[in-house]
Amino acid sequence: MTMRVDAGLTPAPSGVPVGRPMPEMERPMPEAPGRRLGYAVVGLGQFALNQIIPSFARSQSSKLVALVSGNRDKALHVAECYGVVQKNIYDYQSFDRIADNDEIDIVYIILPNALHAEFTVRAFQAGKHVLCEKPMAVTVEECDAMIRAGREADRRLMIAYRAQYEPYNMEAIRMAREGELGTIRLVTSDHGRILDPSVPADQWRMVKSLAGGGSLYDIGIYSLQAARYITGEEPVEVSGYITSDRNDPRFAEIEDLVAFQLRFPSGALANLTSSYSTSPVKRIQVFGSKASLVLDPATEYERHQMMVKTGKEERRVQMPEGNQFAAEMDHLAKVVMENREPKTPGEEGLRDIRILQAVYRAAREGKPVLLSTTDAPTR
Repeated sequence: MTMRVDAGLTPAPSGVPVGRPMPEMERPMPEAPGRRLGYAVVGLGQFALNQIIPSFARSQSSKLVALVSGNRDKALHVAECYGVVQKNIYDYQSFDRIADNDEIDIVYIILPNALHAEFTVRAFQAGKHVLCEKPMAVTVEECDAMIRAGREADRRLMIAYRAQYEPYNMEAIRMAREGELGTIRLVTSDHGRILDPSVPADQWRMVKSLAGGGSLYDIGIYSLQAARYITGEEPVEVSGYITSDRNDPRFAEIEDLVAFQLRFPSGALANLTSSYSTSPVKRIQVFGSKASLVLDPATEYERHQMMVKTGKEERRVQMPEGNQFAAEMDHLAKVVMENREPKTPGEEGLRDIRILQAVYRAAREGKPVLLSTTDAPTR
């Protein structure tokens, strides 16, 4: 049984975030037993309610202990469904009181992009570790501030690049890194969907001050990530092209169609796209000297499909799906327990923002932009 409600979070005219009504929410599942660190989920929109929170039932090292929302009624309902005590419900103004709650170890920030930096810094100041949704932030300066705040607090910052914890994507990375495809020469990746203003979760995505950008920031980052984690390299040059119909109210402030190219130190190239006005696509293709790989869909929540082709044969790769959301939450929990660095730290998110900003610059100036690899994360 589900309930029909709506989603998201928008700032009031004063800039203070306020809660929206609830989106449709799926039936909760019981949690599995085991030792877990406590998570506070910040932002109770559609993604949080229907993907992240139910995934705690699949977690081995994580548990839901607190909620943060600007809508008290919504938070109370979710708390009742998932067994969160009322004293562990906070709003955006009382958020800093999490410092006094020892049940909370990690804060998972699932807010519009422009709010990531503020709530990450506040979480670190409260002494908590942070899992932050992608894109990490709107600007390079905000990313730097988030990383610095984590270091000063001696707490871990991880960006929720879920595809890097998803089994099919992990297998594609392994095959590429271990030479099963030969020398990687080309990666192509396309991510597109229809931006729907009637969906509350899409409404803030049309506002540049909240989203930071359009399709490039939202889903083009998946294409960028694919090229980086498949090759294991950092690009040294980027070119970009952007097309947007400014007569379409959806694209009055943000970009629609983006095509961008990356050149890597090895000579490998990547052709990447993002779009808010095409039928859905979430595809990664890898072309090596021995074989090619197609992962389609590549970054869906489930039901992935992978084909590997050589000159003589074509085979389907099949493996258990797993739960990418539980996997990434458990990864950070184990990182905290074992006092080590996460696979996708803040530096990984910072690198993506630098590259995405370079794409905008290349499109604006109509010429390639050279990139520095000196600040690239260790992979």
